[in-house]
Amino acid sequence: MSATFLADLFVPLLAVSMDVVMPLAIFGSVAAGSWLLLDYMSTGKTRTDERLDEIRDPSLRRRNEQAAASKKQNAMASMLAKASVASRPLQPKNEYEANKLKARLSAAGFRGETTPSVFLGAKFIGLIVGFLASGGTMLFLKGISQQTLLWTLSGTGLMFYLPDIIVWWIARKRKEQIFLGLPDALDLMVVCVEAGLGLDQAMRKVSEELRESWPIICEEIALCNFQLQMGRTRGEVLHELGTRTGVDDLRSLAAILIQADKFGSGIAQALRVQSDSMRTRRKQLAEEKAAKTAVKLIFPLVLFIFPGIFVVLVGPAAIQIVNQMFPAMSGR
Repeated sequence: MSATFLADLFVPLLAVSMDVVMPLAIFGSVAAGSWLLLDYMSTGKTRTDERLDEIRDPSLRRRNEQAAASKKQNAMASMLAKASVASRPLQPKNEYEANKLKARLSAAGFRGETTPSVFLGAKFIGLIVGFLASGGTMLFLKGISQQTLLWTLSGTGLMFYLPDIIVWWIARKRKEQIFLGLPDALDLMVVCVEAGLGLDQAMRKVSEELRESWPIICEEIALCNFQLQMGRTRGEVLHELGTRTGVDDLRSLAAILIQADKFGSGIAQALRVQSDSMRTRRKQLAEEKAAKTAVKLIFPLVLFIFPGIFVVLVGPAAIQIVNQMFPAMSGR
């Protein structure tokens, strides 16, 4: 058997075997690499083994909780540090801008010390992400053009102002909830004051009783109670209550209570008058929305309802007219 015959026999077999072996080799390499990676990641104990160890040694659970809390605290500190570094280009230039930013975030319920840094860091990250995402997408789809630049700027601006929109929306919802729940809180406060309780005890009672129905206003009143317990004066606490919420009615209520406390007049009567005025205003707003309903219904009526009614009412008559005027088209 010659060498030429052996070469003619084994070269096609080798080519076929390479076509089959190459995909299998790639699949095996990927599977082995995935297995090794999963095995490396799962070297720790399972949750079941950890629970059994905690049952055997009760002190182990406390140590694990302390380690988890420390790890979470370190991660939070690292995140806050990164947010502070990222927000450095957007930091307020003076104290007025800083107070204005804190007031906006406070109206939305964000009152932590590091909240401004986190907010500005989110805006900076949104700027970078928006530029990369919109710019990369439009560059891939349309190439370098004026339209690409326009869409990139639009996407970047949207992502940059997205935290502002979210904060504005949350603050708007909080103000609405405070405005709707304030008359009920004032009525309960009037009952408590007329029953012989002081203003501080009445505020504490309101924060306890209305927690399920109006949690936001109860949270604000509970914060006032905490500040009073810490030794702050009632006038400062009430003034800050009206300022940090951003609700005009609550600000006017705080001013009335400060005046009543300063001049020694009856608090119950002032609360009753304020409650009646707020209910009247809420009723007027409801009547205003009801009066606007007819105008707002014009657009859906014209765009969606009238075309369907027109087709149902005029369609059969139009078909009859066409059949009578154009019998050839109707097949007669």
